[in-house]
Amino acid sequence: MNLAERDEKVIWHPYTQMKSPLPHIPITRGEGVYLFDENGKKYIDAVSSWWVNIHGHAHPYIAAKVAEQLTTLEHVIFAGFTHEPAVQLAERLLPLLPGSQEKVFYSDNGSTAVEVALKMCLQYWVNTTKKPRTKIIAFKDAYHGDTFGAMSVSGRSIFTEPFNPLLFDVEFIELPNAQNIAQLRSKLNYLSNEVACFIFEPMVLGASGMLMYEAQYLDELIETCQKHGILTIADEVMTGFGRTGKYFSCEALQNRPDIFCLSKGLTGGTMPLGVTTCNSKIFNAFLSDDKLKTLYHGHSFTANPVACTAALASLDILLQPETLLHIKRIASRHQEFAETILGHPKLKNIRQNGTILVMEWETGGDTSYLNGLRDRLYLYFLERGIVLRPLGNVLYILPPYVISDEDLAYIYQNILQALNDI
Repeated sequence: MNLAERDEKVIWHPYTQMKSPLPHIPITRGEGVYLFDENGKKYIDAVSSWWVNIHGHAHPYIAAKVAEQLTTLEHVIFAGFTHEPAVQLAERLLPLLPGSQEKVFYSDNGSTAVEVALKMCLQYWVNTTKKPRTKIIAFKDAYHGDTFGAMSVSGRSIFTEPFNPLLFDVEFIELPNAQNIAQLRSKLNYLSNEVACFIFEPMVLGASGMLMYEAQYLDELIETCQKHGILTIADEVMTGFGRTGKYFSCEALQNRPDIFCLSKGLTGGTMPLGVTTCNSKIFNAFLSDDKLKTLYHGHSFTANPVACTAALASLDILLQPETLLHIKRIASRHQEFAETILGHPKLKNIRQNGTILVMEWETGGDTSYLNGLRDRLYLYFLERGIVLRPLGNVLYILPPYVISDEDLAYIYQNILQALNDI
């Protein structure tokens, strides 16, 4: 029995209808931008394995640091104890974030980082006022994760449909643009006394189809929130660590969020780790002789030393000058290719932000996640040794920063061919 057959007997895969799944390809190793299956076939990982692998697979520097840490301290309870990797990671990460971020709270993935941020904001108002604010503002097409709080602040979709009656109420707004920004600001002004926080994915909404909007309009929304004391949460789980051409997408803003949520590229894709950071305004609201003002939240693997070590090694690589050059190179190649397919009759829209290139295929109106074009495109590129995982009719490239110009050219060439064949 081969690995795929053994898998079918015992595994339930994510985002997969298991009655009729596409084949699950057994991967035996990774190296740089490549994945290798059990037959030796090579695949270009053009989506960074769900957007996490920013430096390439099996990076020797990260692997060496992780191996060293495993022989020193693999884990310790983080309530009442601390350790060097956690402290050092916080010391190095906070100065990189836009604004005055003061404290790091560790968790284990993007969804839990969002959960922590929401609890911080809601309890902030419990701790500081006799009439707590409970309303949350989010974008109607947002995606913030699959835990219940994260689902609640995500747009209602097939991901949330079975659970919608159990999700708490959220005030959803449209993505801001020149036409609606005044209306959106007016709505925030009207609701201001009720709103605890505004959560957003800065400039790129990932799982909702890589939707993009301009920084200047987000800046105006944050400015309005700050005017009324509404707390702001930047979900940079996907956009963080260089994806949009800057270390963090919020660097493009004049107004700084109160809280950041980070994960995915944080460890270079090596292992799970989540981070929620906050400014002193948030943190000080929890400092009290009253134990009820404590943030009672934690995870068994909070600040796992091995994961923190992987994140430190990933930061070492990210901050090397050549990494930023690679990010700029990929963005430039994407832009050049986008210009060659601009106006193609089979493409409804082409958009780009940094290393993210998005091509929305024309489907005659059906643009849902379940669009049948998705599987056809996915299998088409797999046959040609490229891992591209469309979001319905939205095809995107989001590669590790180590990808070569030759591999990018190969991907672009096959996209051009797909536009002819499909």
